[in-house]
Amino acid sequence: MAETSYADGAEADARSDDRKGGPGHTVLVAVAFAVPVTKVAYTVGGGTAARDVFVGMEPANWPDVLIGMVLTDALLASVLAVVVSRVVFALFAARGAVPVKGGFLRALQRAALTVVSPASMAVVVACFFGLWWGLGTGLAAYALRKGVVVEYRTGRRHPHKHSGRGREASGSHYDDSYLPSPLLRRAAALEQWAALGLTVLALPVLSFAAALNGQAWTGIVRCEVTAGTHIESNRLIELSRKGNGVVGWNLDTREISNGAGCIGEESLYVREPWWRD
Repeated sequence: MAETSYADGAEADARSDDRKGGPGHTVLVAVAFAVPVTKVAYTVGGGTAARDVFVGMEPANWPDVLIGMVLTDALLASVLAVVVSRVVFALFAARGAVPVKGGFLRALQRAALTVVSPASMAVVVACFFGLWWGLGTGLAAYALRKGVVVEYRTGRRHPHKHSGRGREASGSHYDDSYLPSPLLRRAAALEQWAALGLTVLALPVLSFAAALNGQAWTGIVRCEVTAGTHIESNRLIELSRKGNGVVGWNLDTREISNGAGCIGEESLYVREPWWRD
């Protein structure tokens, strides 16, 4: 009886994790909060400088740090797209949105639900980094989303039972009579390990590497900056635009400055990467 209760409790915990997004959800939230702050702090020097940059950006522009990091690093963008695709799919699958029972129509529905998001991720990544990056991202995202379906079909996961309703009533269409092959079970286990590695290892490592690479998260411009009674030509990390000018972090005077007549620079490097500093 105790063993049965323990097993039921473990299964309930697993379903609860699925509904919350599991470890992927936790890692994504941590990355979204910690990495942008780390990026700004290391790039401009931390402390007062980092605080001034966030104040100068205004809260509405704070997500630009994370967006800028993703759009300047192809590998980070690809891994993030794959992880987000799987986490969202697992979240909806745990709520019974993905049918796992046999039949042609159910198989067609599963295929459609599995393909749509990876295809969209592939298009987005391809637009920024090229066809091959997009193709690789799409295939990886599809493989992991397909792996979630396999996990349900092999019984490694179970759709959530809504209060007072059975599996059929919840729309999950779970097939208790299905007996998966040993090969399919091994594939499900492999998918779980691959997803775990990408989520809790690759994504955090790549994110913090991008945060500490010494590059600005947005464009660097050279502007005419008024300093007292004279005008200087300074390099600014663009934080926002005001009218015809730019508000940015002045790399020469280490303060927030207003610049006019700005010209963009090709290089985004502000300082040496952390591992060389």
